Amino acid sequence: MKIQLLGAAQTVTGSCYLIEANGHTFTVDCGMYQGNAEIEKRNWDSATYKAKKLDFILLTHAHIDHSGLLPRLVRDGFGGRVYGTLPTRELARLMLLDSAHIQETEAAWNNRRSAREGKRPTEALYSVEDAEKAGGLFEVREYGKSFEPAPGIKVTFQDAGHILGSAFTEIEVTEADGVTKLLFSGDLGRPEALLLDDPDRPDIRPDYVFLESTYGDRDHKDESTSRDELAAAIRYSYDRGQKTIIPAFAVERTQEILYCLYLLHKAGKLPRDIPVFVDSPLAIRATEVFKSNPEFMDKELADIFRAGGDPFFVPNLKYTLDTKESQAINTLDGPAIVISASGMCNAGRIKHHLRHNLWRTGASIVFVGYQAIGTPGRKIVDGAKSVTIHGEDIKVEAKIFTIGGFSAHAGQSQLLAWVKNFARPDVKFILVHGEDKAQSILAEKIKELYKASVEIPGYLDVLTLVPGEAAISQPPPEQVWQPPRVNWEFLFKEAHFKVDLLRQQTEALAQMRWEDQVELRDKILHINSRLSELYSSL
Repeated sequence: MKIQLLGAAQTVTGSCYLIEANGHTFTVDCGMYQGNAEIEKRNWDSATYKAKKLDFILLTHAHIDHSGLLPRLVRDGFGGRVYGTLPTRELARLMLLDSAHIQETEAAWNNRRSAREGKRPTEALYSVEDAEKAGGLFEVREYGKSFEPAPGIKVTFQDAGHILGSAFTEIEVTEADGVTKLLFSGDLGRPEALLLDDPDRPDIRPDYVFLESTYGDRDHKDESTSRDELAAAIRYSYDRGQKTIIPAFAVERTQEILYCLYLLHKAGKLPRDIPVFVDSPLAIRATEVFKSNPEFMDKELADIFRAGGDPFFVPNLKYTLDTKESQAINTLDGPAIVISASGMCNAGRIKHHLRHNLWRTGASIVFVGYQAIGTPGRKIVDGAKSVTIHGEDIKVEAKIFTIGGFSAHAGQSQLLAWVKNFARPDVKFILVHGEDKAQSILAEKIKELYKASVEIPGYLDVLTLVPGEAAISQPPPEQVWQPPRVNWEFLFKEAHFKVDLLRQQTEALAQMRWEDQVELRDKILHINSRLSELYSSL
């Protein structure tokens, strides 16, 4: 059996594991890469996914970093079945259509700019039609009920407690040399999360465990104080007559924030006159999926729904589907709470709200989810003095709040507690979905506590699974990936060369009309300003 890591290898996006076993080829997840331009280039390298050869896909949950390339694979010829839970199907259909709309819109915008610059047009990563076709490939499976998507391959989904319908995946493969049991954690949720039940405990003894490690190096801050931290952030801007902007993932995080506002209102900790906007069409539609599937939620929350209540409602709440309504939020004077997507600030309406509020003293930006490397959200959290939004440099003057207790991922001690159910020296752990530091620290913890072996594979590495061992071999030479090498010496020499050329024209510049001189001066001042920002960010 061979497993190639096409994503979430030493990073937290693009989750996809290509498996060849018992004469069948399939994947666990097919996520989109999110981050800087270099990372997102991987989304276009779809040949590595072998779309036409795939027999089926197992989807752990609907988040775009786990499902977002499904329409691309359909475009490339995949026509098999996609297996997931009922909420995963419903949420993935919404999210993939939303993603496709973004792909088409951004491609159209880029092509208009390319036409003005005389450049060739480019195509969208995939289309709405591709997403609609992908949505028709789903087959629903229930938690705890095993099924065989192909002969000799038995699959069981169990509740991962991450988002509505999320699952960790047990796979039992029967081959000529015996039975191999695999466990893919998917993304594991936090115990005692507001919306969902705790993650199930695996009831198998796996040979290999593909374990997420997003927070492998730390625990979250005291989760019991998260609601009070949110109240403090809202009060900070309310007292200053400014807005509280909350970048939130449309699925699960937006609903959790709404429930927190509901609880704060009941406790008298939410200003009674403050408007609350949910400004994300996807989040609005996803909230309806939550309301129609209470059986997948925490019992306390489900009971509120069954009693006819709405734990996602607070006074002065307004859902804005229409673009004009969204734009009107930024012309509204006075305080307000604005919950908008995307959660990492790299797409969607949140970018407009940041553009209008990030520079305002008294405004607050509240981060309630993981920010991947290269995203605008990560830059702000890491202390950037300015960020570029829609081509404009925006100064960061708003107060930044980071509330880790809202994370949908298990922290380090919670991961280790989950692992304790089946850890033993002969289990082979493969750490995925994490950055270098998190993975290294978690690997040492697992080795120390459970005396088990741990592997940390890289992008495109191939695992050859042999009973009793997990060997990593490099993929074929044409697929070997190396991080792009930056030739700093060349870049600096090129910059010096161009500055010298310009300096040699000093006399000619001095003879130009003063109007032209000040225009050139301003351009050079802008370049100097950008260089200063670059230096100060190091």
